Amino acid sequence: MLTPNKSNVTSRKPLRWAATALAGVSLAVGSMAATVQADDYPNRAVEFIVPWGPGGGSDLLMRIVGQHLEEALGEAVPIINMPGASGTIGLREVTRRDNDGYTITQIHEGLLIAHHSGVTDLNWDDFDVISMMTSINSVIAVNADTGWETLDDLLEDATANPGEYRMGVTMGGIPHLWAVQFEEATGTDFGYVGYEGTGERLRALAGGHITVAIEDYSSTSSFVENGDMNILAVATNERIDELPDTPTLQELGYDLEFLVTRGLVAPKGTPEEILDTLESALAEIAESESFQTQVANVGGTVRYMGRADYADYMHNMNQDIEANAHLLD
Repeated sequence: MLTPNKSNVTSRKPLRWAATALAGVSLAVGSMAATVQADDYPNRAVEFIVPWGPGGGSDLLMRIVGQHLEEALGEAVPIINMPGASGTIGLREVTRRDNDGYTITQIHEGLLIAHHSGVTDLNWDDFDVISMMTSINSVIAVNADTGWETLDDLLEDATANPGEYRMGVTMGGIPHLWAVQFEEATGTDFGYVGYEGTGERLRALAGGHITVAIEDYSSTSSFVENGDMNILAVATNERIDELPDTPTLQELGYDLEFLVTRGLVAPKGTPEEILDTLESALAEIAESESFQTQVANVGGTVRYMGRADYADYMHNMNQDIEANAHLLD
């Protein structure tokens, strides 16, 4: 057996010191690199993954955000549609990306429902929130061939024929929860047909494959103008400017509000300096008159919250949705 002697003991001290020193240098270099990266941010394109297909509310509104963000950052912000699995395929991809500020994405309350209904293990706090940017005005839309002009028309036929009329939803997503809440409040029973996003549902509704859907007005407006759909009620607290003669569900006696907010997030662990840069840019964008006009033109509303307030909002909304997730069973 080797007996430690003076030379054996002292020879190890420089090795341990060297290893510690090298580790310290490595950490310092890594910290310096992150600082340089943040100071130089951005110096190339920032990919904006929209986890829904083209033509829906998320796509329309986030393209407007992306256009203004590109101007604010001075670098390209290409929109990449990555739909599937209630919006979670694109979000899963974002979790695999480097947390260097060059990938951002969008979330809304649908992620919380998908999480609590078991569609995905991802939740809002698997990302770093940046800013809430918009909310939308939801409406009850029906295929024009039904001849329904009022909500009472719909409810009369639906009540007399339970399960006969088909409602488009995203299974395990926010339209699914809305549909259940609508049925409970009105005493109706619809057959559900699942679609991945708003664009798919609206094409199905316009084509008569489904009868009714709860959608954002921004996405339905062109179909309404073409005579493919009728709007029977709005699901907001007050009537909206675009539909001054259309009553709210609350006016009609149903205590329902269907709200979707959309905000931007980044991969977890994105440097604070980069998150601050993005938050500041988005705050300025939200104040822009041209941005507000463009959002309003597609039926949305600018609803800005910074990082801290947005995190509080998502935390509270997550608790509310967790308490109601049993409705999807």
